[in-house]
Amino acid sequence: MATISIYYGFKFSDTVEEVFHLQIDAQTFELINNIPEIVPAWARLSFHQCPHCPLRPETHPYCPLAANLAKIVPHFKEFLPYAKTHLSVITAERTISQQTTVQEGVGSLMGLIMPASGCPYTAFFKPMARFHLPLASAEETIYRAISMYLMAQYFLHKDGKAVDFEFKGLENVYEDIHTVNTSMAERFLAASQKDSSVDAVVQLDIYAMTFLGILEQPLEDIRHLFHAYLEKK
Repeated sequence: MATISIYYGFKFSDTVEEVFHLQIDAQTFELINNIPEIVPAWARLSFHQCPHCPLRPETHPYCPLAANLAKIVPHFKEFLPYAKTHLSVITAERTISQQTTVQEGVGSLMGLIMPASGCPYTAFFKPMARFHLPLASAEETIYRAISMYLMAQYFLHKDGKAVDFEFKGLENVYEDIHTVNTSMAERFLAASQKDSSVDAVVQLDIYAMTFLGILEQPLEDIRHLFHAYLEKK
């Protein structure tokens, strides 16, 4: 089985460092062996389950997203959201290294784990996760999400299915993600976790809310970059 390895390293001082080695199935793009042997109670499917979740406790005793975050969350319980950290992300293609905050770094890590977790709603973002961009800005995230969605429309067209160039489907995807983020934050709060993880989810949700009903202006803001296409005769 071909796998993709991604390392996330958080360095707080010469003696304090947290390193996460994520292994992902290259075909399904789902995490491998990332769920702990003993899964915490807050990761049970029925604990603050998303109201729109199609999974059932009989077949999925644990929320796949929460279970895949269970190894990550405890490592940051002693750190405040705005604590400084030096983040290094290592992939086969490159290494990205930057001084940032715990909130931003954990949010970036969650942005990779969520699509690869097995959650049916976050799975729409597997293409973005496959070409992961750590610490992406809001503008970069908008561009990448729209590009991903348009490529999905190309594949739908090739399969003879209806396509959507009004981005209604993308807005629906982000509405579902907003619900997932809200429920995940409620899990963390109810489990009395530190603010770092909750704040990271909130940061992701800010990006999600950016897409809800206001896509036209962000697109117009970058229209000028496509002048070579638009002016082509």
